[in-house]
Amino acid sequence: MSSAYFQGLADIEALERTPYEEAIPARTTYGLIARAAQRYADRIAFTYLPDGELATAPLRTSYRELLANIHRAANLFRRLGVGPQDAVAILAPNIPSTHYALWGAQVAGRACPINFMLQPDHIGALLEASGAKVVVALGPCAELDVWSTLQKVPGLGSRTVLAIGGNFEQQLAGESDVLGFDPQLAPDRVAALFHTGGTTGAPKLVQHTHGNEAHSSWFAHRFYGFDEYTVEVNGFPLFHVAGAFVYGLALLAIGARQVLPTVTGMRNAAFLRSYWKFCESEHVTALACVPTILAGLSNLPVDADISRVRVAYTGGSPLPTELAARFEQATGIAVRNILGMTECAGLVSIEPFHAPRVPGSAGLRLPYTRVRVVPWRDGRVQLAERCAAGETGVVVLRGPNVSPGYTDAARNAGMFEEGWLVSGDLGHLDAQGYLHVTGRAKDVIIRGSHNIDPGLVEDAFLAHPSVAMCAVVSEPDAHSGEVPAAFVMLKPGALASGETLLAEVGPRVYERPAVPKRVVVLDALPLTAVGKVYKPALRVRAVELKLQELLSAAAPEVDLRVSATEKGAGCVAEVVVQGERDAKLEQKLRDALGAIAVETRFTFQ
Repeated sequence: MSSAYFQGLADIEALERTPYEEAIPARTTYGLIARAAQRYADRIAFTYLPDGELATAPLRTSYRELLANIHRAANLFRRLGVGPQDAVAILAPNIPSTHYALWGAQVAGRACPINFMLQPDHIGALLEASGAKVVVALGPCAELDVWSTLQKVPGLGSRTVLAIGGNFEQQLAGESDVLGFDPQLAPDRVAALFHTGGTTGAPKLVQHTHGNEAHSSWFAHRFYGFDEYTVEVNGFPLFHVAGAFVYGLALLAIGARQVLPTVTGMRNAAFLRSYWKFCESEHVTALACVPTILAGLSNLPVDADISRVRVAYTGGSPLPTELAARFEQATGIAVRNILGMTECAGLVSIEPFHAPRVPGSAGLRLPYTRVRVVPWRDGRVQLAERCAAGETGVVVLRGPNVSPGYTDAARNAGMFEEGWLVSGDLGHLDAQGYLHVTGRAKDVIIRGSHNIDPGLVEDAFLAHPSVAMCAVVSEPDAHSGEVPAAFVMLKPGALASGETLLAEVGPRVYERPAVPKRVVVLDALPLTAVGKVYKPALRVRAVELKLQELLSAAAPEVDLRVSATEKGAGCVAEVVVQGERDAKLEQKLRDALGAIAVETRFTFQ
């Protein structure tokens, strides 16, 4: 075991006695990759699986080839007019050519990776907000159709568009593999713009400096226990900080290898069926996960030699203790947890591999950063105060990984406050310095004046032998404002109704007011592109169920249907009533809703 690896807070504090400039070998993304390429030129950076078939030969990219193609991409972008203040938008999956575009854009100007699953209007708004001069997108592809969406994006005609799998690689081939200009990179220069804030609403772009991204990516390996011999499966998209930094640049910075599973990543059914066999054939030593992937892999029979796999790192949402234990028991692979945010280049804290897993923990803070837990009162964080060890509050942080803010400075309020990044996560620090995250401040359910932490309720359901996943959200209530509602997905082969689960789990919920008013069993929970449970969709579903219940009880003879959609932080409900407009009936239905605080519109047809 190398002494360079962290085992506890004392190791982090010992490193911090070294001047910062001596503790990090390069403070730009390009500097980290160039250093690795000089040291490990012939080692493989990427093993790309063209499809999910074991018989198909992978495509391998060495560090020498990676750096040469980053140079070519940077030269191309500069020739196309991209300067330090200009952006290159990137809409493509985690494949080698996308990496050339991402890191090359950060040399020539700024990279702006965009979720290609967004609606065309939203993509157009992000292009406009970023000031993108060039767009690099996946060309026509049967497995993943990004190209047809791109053609519907407003304002595309004013920008240069390059197709991966087409003219992007053709133009790269015509560029020099030596950097043709001095990029004048510096730690405080903006390297990238990452969008955040979900899939609706006005564009919100986070600025990343080179120093932000280099800090998160370099120090990660000392927690992970990784070195140049590490082989990691990284199926995360590069428009998300997990794919780009937590599981991406963190590996590139140390000369390790990433296995990139097809254009559809972890959504490729054929790849997932042979997941363990790919781990064996590619000598995989580490897995990049989120809790939903862990849950899926726990149910996948181990049909290969996975003895080389040492650890599965997971993040994106709180890691249920029961899920971690189940995965470790099923696979023999250690699980460690991560907390990250877009606003701090992907990393807040990491559980060290060379220390035991601490149930419920998101690990220890990064070196040269400060992480605190502060009280939450009257809808605001109290930055002048600090919670005691074990006391729940809101997690805040500052350090070299923290972004200078959003491109629209007016949106910094509430997130970037007095030099601190306000995470919005609820949690506490324990006596050993481990951070424990239990939920989101915005996800707190306020039942009357009682604050309910949904994460603690979810833990109770996840301990049930039939439950694979659980998400607890607020349901509107006329008396209490809102009450908890639980949505669960069962393990394969399990049979249980919502009523049965509520009866069996309810007594084990940490306090009586937190017991859900309803439990709904779903075939699958709604997920984001990186596998997080998408709670806004469940809050909408809870509104639909509640209103349908109240209105049907008030007028059982009437045929009506309730649907709801997101609107800001809440939602709006549409009630379609079969029949001619009836003012008395509409008033009766409105009366049935009483003090339910949901905007509701009635349509008769």
